[in-house]
Amino acid sequence: MNDWSADRPATDDDELDPRLLRSRKRLLDAATHLLSTGGVEAVTVEAVTQVSKVARATLYRHFGGTAQLLAASFERLLPRVEVSTASGSVRDQLIALLTAQADLIDQAPLNITTLAWLSIGSVGSDPADSAAITSLRSRVIEEYRQPFDHILTQPDVRAQLGNIDTTFAIVQLLGPVVFARLTGLCTVDHDGCVQLVDDFLAARKQGGEPIPAESSHGLNRPGAGGSR
Repeated sequence: MNDWSADRPATDDDELDPRLLRSRKRLLDAATHLLSTGGVEAVTVEAVTQVSKVARATLYRHFGGTAQLLAASFERLLPRVEVSTASGSVRDQLIALLTAQADLIDQAPLNITTLAWLSIGSVGSDPADSAAITSLRSRVIEEYRQPFDHILTQPDVRAQLGNIDTTFAIVQLLGPVVFARLTGLCTVDHDGCVQLVDDFLAARKQGGEPIPAESSHGLNRPGAGGSR
């Protein structure tokens, strides 16, 4: 068939072209179906074009390659992590949030697949690939950190625990849950979440005083200015 879309790269004006919007949706529909049913290995250019009935050249016009297509598919399928509506003490709120996130990680394997794929860094030298991966990574980070920020930045919580480094708090609380799921070591249930939260809160105090955020963690975060 004639591939009218293969003559030039996609531009911003193409976002309004109904034909390109339809072909992009068909490609993403096919890719997300293959990803959900067969995993990352199932999402190939050949498979996606065959399922979507969209020409290979059109796929490359929209996405450039499989890395960008996978990033867009993961982003579309990423389940939203809801902000906790639990009330009560900071302990109760953190337990409710961590338990909900642990359940989501355990029941939605795609979450772990997304994190594993991001950690591999499957990006070549194409800047567009890097941009797509960066967009997905930012979305994942925001989805997971927003509910923790909602709890840990409350004035009464800061009064109890001090000026918390929320990024490292997420690592301390959610990191063991993700590690346990990735390795298959165990499943972190409600009781495990209670223990993680209690250990986190206990570590926030030294001699009954909150630990200043600046005094701990030499954590090298993205954008933090390099290793220490």
